[in-house]
Amino acid sequence: MHSPSEFPAPPPGCPAHNSGRGVPLYTPEFVKDPATHYTYMRNFGPAAPVELAPGVEASLVTDYAAALHVLQNPDMFVRDSRRWRALNEGRVPLDSPVLPMMAYMPGPLLTDGAQHLRLRQAATDSLARIDTHRLTRMVERTATYLISQFSGRGKVDLVGEYAQVLPLLVFNDLFGCPGELGDRMVFGISGIFDGVDAAKANEVLQEALVELVMLKRSQPGDDITSWLMQHPVKLTDEEMIPQILQLIGGGTEPLSNLISNSLRVLLSDDKYADGEHSGNLLVEDAINDILWNSAPIANWATHFPVQDVDLSGVKLDAWDPVLISFAAANTDPNLSMGRQTLSKRAHLAWGAGPHACPAKDPALLISVQAIERLLNGLPDIELAVSPDDLVYRPGPFHRALGSLPARFTPERKVQPRPGPGGPAARTPGGPQAPEPHTATPKGKFWSGFLAWWKG
Repeated sequence: MHSPSEFPAPPPGCPAHNSGRGVPLYTPEFVKDPATHYTYMRNFGPAAPVELAPGVEASLVTDYAAALHVLQNPDMFVRDSRRWRALNEGRVPLDSPVLPMMAYMPGPLLTDGAQHLRLRQAATDSLARIDTHRLTRMVERTATYLISQFSGRGKVDLVGEYAQVLPLLVFNDLFGCPGELGDRMVFGISGIFDGVDAAKANEVLQEALVELVMLKRSQPGDDITSWLMQHPVKLTDEEMIPQILQLIGGGTEPLSNLISNSLRVLLSDDKYADGEHSGNLLVEDAINDILWNSAPIANWATHFPVQDVDLSGVKLDAWDPVLISFAAANTDPNLSMGRQTLSKRAHLAWGAGPHACPAKDPALLISVQAIERLLNGLPDIELAVSPDDLVYRPGPFHRALGSLPARFTPERKVQPRPGPGGPAARTPGGPQAPEPHTATPKGKFWSGFLAWWKG
């Protein structure tokens, strides 16, 4: 870590450091303009001292090459936080809001060595069993349902009413959640990330996960939860809870941010203005733009050096947290001349090394399908506010819009003609959408969706 005397003077217009404790990543100033903060942090070299929350200090790697070095050297940089020095010495507040993202949990994201390989193998093999055709149909159905909830209004918050909810509903299907149990999963995960009564949300989520595991032990199905249980590594019930939690929680939040941030680019950036919204290439280009320039998970992947180490001139102390800034590494000025020649997947938004995201292909499929379905269904949709007025959610880990207000021509409600001698006929191709003016509360989205589809 750096001593206070090592801090360079903040450049004009950049927030001053926090009394030698590191650049705070939880302030409104950081949320408003993270790029300026990253520029300032580069004065320290490949890693800078930061404060993730009051009293929680770490080093943040902002250099692309240094980030790859940390991510690809699991013998020197481990993910298991049980030897986190400051935490063990009582210097980290136990009620800190960042602890759930950093404290040890026996799942694939926060373990190392043989334990990690065993848990990750179960995850990757189960994710590989996802049928892409089934997944595509599920995304299309979910998108159709959600759009029907607001299509008659002419306005929508594309974050709260679409990008946040769609991944949760799709994951509920993939993990085999029944209606009421799925409602509690949506409530729990949304509450944790929204920071609204997070303690209650976490309690509800944990109870729902326990019930899901018990249900699938007795009634296995064609879903990821059952596949994890049936895997040859024989996960225990105690291992199943963090496994599912990390897969769902680690998938839905980045996916929500990727969808909403890509929609922001498509609806506001002039370079996309002349394209056809339905063009697959255009959507994929916008997604790639976000993955390079506004990584949905901006700063995370907590590592701990097993001994004091010199990272290209920056001393990192053993068992002090070292995080990767995917956002800063991807926009490293050293890459500026060569980024166009790099592979589209050379960005670090999916991570790298043994802990790289195991679900990037399904995530890309869901994102492309969700965005295309929305833009095709509401072809004249546009932002309802200036891009400069958009507000991002606070927090050191993600780059997440608080809302994305949009407007469009309201869809006219057409009453279907009754069939001969019977009730109104259904439209061909699937169930009718619910009344667009009676939106389902977020906590009941899953059971509402199931009732719509089965009805």
